Amino acid sequence: MSQLKSQELRAIAPELDPLRLGTGWKPEDLSKPQIIIESTFGDSHPGSVHLLDLAEEARRGVRDAGGAGARYFTTDICDGEAQGHDGINYSLASRDMIANMIEIHANATPFDGGVFIASCDKGMPAHLMGIGRVDIPSIVVSGGVMDAGPDLLTLEQIGKYSAMFERKEITEEQFTYYKQNACPSCGACSFMGTASTMQIMAEALGLMLPGSALMPATSKELREAAYQAGKQAVQLARQGLTAHKIVTRESFENAVIVHAAISGSTNALLHLPAIAQEFGVELDGDDFDRLHRGMHYLLNIRPTGHWPAQYFYYAGGVPAVMEEIKRFLHLDALTVTGKTLGENLENCRKNSFYEKCGAFLEPLHLERRDIIRPFDDPLGTDGSIAVLKGSLCPDGAVIKHTAAPREMFQKTLRARPFDCEEDAIHAILTHAIRPGDAVIIRYEGPKGSGMPEMFYTTEAISSDPELAASIALLTDGRFSGASKGPAVGHISPEAAEGSPIALVEEGDLIRIDIPARRLDIVGVAGEERTPEEVEQVLQARRQKWTPRPPKYARGVLNLFSRHAKSPMKGGNMG
Repeated sequence: MSQLKSQELRAIAPELDPLRLGTGWKPEDLSKPQIIIESTFGDSHPGSVHLLDLAEEARRGVRDAGGAGARYFTTDICDGEAQGHDGINYSLASRDMIANMIEIHANATPFDGGVFIASCDKGMPAHLMGIGRVDIPSIVVSGGVMDAGPDLLTLEQIGKYSAMFERKEITEEQFTYYKQNACPSCGACSFMGTASTMQIMAEALGLMLPGSALMPATSKELREAAYQAGKQAVQLARQGLTAHKIVTRESFENAVIVHAAISGSTNALLHLPAIAQEFGVELDGDDFDRLHRGMHYLLNIRPTGHWPAQYFYYAGGVPAVMEEIKRFLHLDALTVTGKTLGENLENCRKNSFYEKCGAFLEPLHLERRDIIRPFDDPLGTDGSIAVLKGSLCPDGAVIKHTAAPREMFQKTLRARPFDCEEDAIHAILTHAIRPGDAVIIRYEGPKGSGMPEMFYTTEAISSDPELAASIALLTDGRFSGASKGPAVGHISPEAAEGSPIALVEEGDLIRIDIPARRLDIVGVAGEERTPEEVEQVLQARRQKWTPRPPKYARGVLNLFSRHAKSPMKGGNMG
């Protein structure tokens, strides 16, 4: 084994030892493998409030394996708490800022390896981006998932109940009950939103111990997984097995295939390409579309399925999903166990992992197939997302077709453009939007306003029986992982760049064709036109279009909007 990085730097920086000792280290700790334990712990939301306990378990594992652990923290924000006001504009930018701090923490101080702990929408992809940047031996611990509330109430239902309350369909007392019982414990929200999806993606990339993604946050099994991760981090450091030696192009393809099988959040199309860039891998929307085509989606978990996300672990978690789709996976991909993915799956079968998980299903009178369907009896057979291209989105757009009604798979609609989400949702709730409309929300991309998610708008549409299967929402913004309905997001290039979505006018005709993967402007002022005629009209409008001044003149969002990439390229800075 070559000399540890920490020991090389001790030899040239004599201040390191006394500063460590002043922090509480013992003299004998200084020569041990030094492990950074980075987490998003804080009182910011249920997904991070419990992570200090996991950090302590990881540090105990590091110590018992002969290493020395140091805790670092960069607390994340909660997309749910940021909803309904301009706070949501900080959400995507926060991912990049957390990744920046991880880079600073790990590179400004010598460490031989790391344990990285997060749960939620931006904290988990930020940690994966940070791991790619620092390229030290690294292992991920996810913070797991919260319990469901009474009658399996989960947070993604609150948007629906909010819209129902606005329309006077439920009482204030009912609405208050739902709000006060939707989050009964710590952990990520209990549905297959972005937080749950990205926890699973971390394991699919090979950076987590097998079966440890999306465990119940209150379980002893999760604490044990954190402890074992601490021990393994020391072994990885001694072996010099860095993150870039584990995570390859094949690892990302495995993750995208798993994403198809679980009907994962559309936000993974922002996060996985941004993470891949940090690992020197090119991953784009075309890869998602190619790998999703023909893939069976199997996971009967909300919002596209029936059960809360805590049942995922009960059914065998990521290994159980991978067993169903392993003919499509790169089983020779290396993982943080030091073994291949195929070897890990074999070990899960041999060490009674599935039997231990299944014991949680018995009192619920459920079987694994109720949660994770067999490959030959799937919920769907063409993945879960489609990447569309066309004259409205030359660089692409994404739709979660498993959450869209079949009536909207091929449809021509009237354009109703809005330059911000607030105006659009007001029009929906006041019944100014009618069947056959295409609600277009623009200037909400990374450069326009930070790329907030349109959660309340999608909930207002999907909870309205008249509109849910008769209109579409099209935006250069993004959606919550809990969103349902005919929603097309990430339209690229975004409106702030003067792209076609910025040029659409009231009454233009928009054609959605999911089977053909197309999204086109096919008419002007209610009349169909040839593609050449449409392009001539757009060229004339482009001559009159003027860029908007930056929405934010200073601070983080000004910095982010000036440097952020296109939505379909990850929406990240750099």
